[in-house]
Amino acid sequence: MVARAARATDLADLDGAVSNCFACPRLVAWREEVARTKRAAFRDQEYWGRPVPGFGAPDARIGILGLAPAAHGGNRTGRIFTGDRSGDVLFAALHRAGLANQPTSVAADDGLALRDTRIFAAVRCAPPDNKPTPVERDTCAPWLHREVALIRPTLRVVVALGAFAWAAWWPVLRDVYGTRPPTPRPAFGHGAHWSGMSAPDLLGCYHVSQQNTFTGRLTPGMLDDVFARAKQLAGVD
Repeated sequence: MVARAARATDLADLDGAVSNCFACPRLVAWREEVARTKRAAFRDQEYWGRPVPGFGAPDARIGILGLAPAAHGGNRTGRIFTGDRSGDVLFAALHRAGLANQPTSVAADDGLALRDTRIFAAVRCAPPDNKPTPVERDTCAPWLHREVALIRPTLRVVVALGAFAWAAWWPVLRDVYGTRPPTPRPAFGHGAHWSGMSAPDLLGCYHVSQQNTFTGRLTPGMLDDVFARAKQLAGVD
């Protein structure tokens, strides 16, 4: 896995390699089972059923790090945060912030484009119950690390959606930036901010899950504040 990720010479090469990963048996079985059985609302659609690569600008100054694709979202459409309620909330916020050309993301060919922003996940396959194991997280990490390395020249700030993504960022410091992660690790929280000398700033944001958005734990205004802060730190107008 490490060698395969390291061989990727650009983002297109990396995306192709990610899409053909079979490293985690439990995740492979689950993503393919979901793609076969489908959800009733999508029974006439062909599911992607494979690992989901990152999406967005190759010269991104803002990175958005999520947990993993949704079983009937990215695992269906083949694009991260596309085709589910979480994506509805996220892309609407990115559009309000001027970082997306449209407020919706329903299919991989819907014309969506991101400005100064790239979205990727700590784990690239949809996991059962949205809960990857620590082994699956670590097995998948080389894809994230290589993606960050490829956009390192421009990347200035990373927004971590949830505590899982927040924790997944610290090994990136060591493997991509050659920087020892802080000890103790800064605690995750909405609006939490960590700044290092030679690595992108890290912002915490509650995950755009239905559990958070339906209950009001994460509101549109809270998302707007996070992306306004991310733009300021990244120097995006």
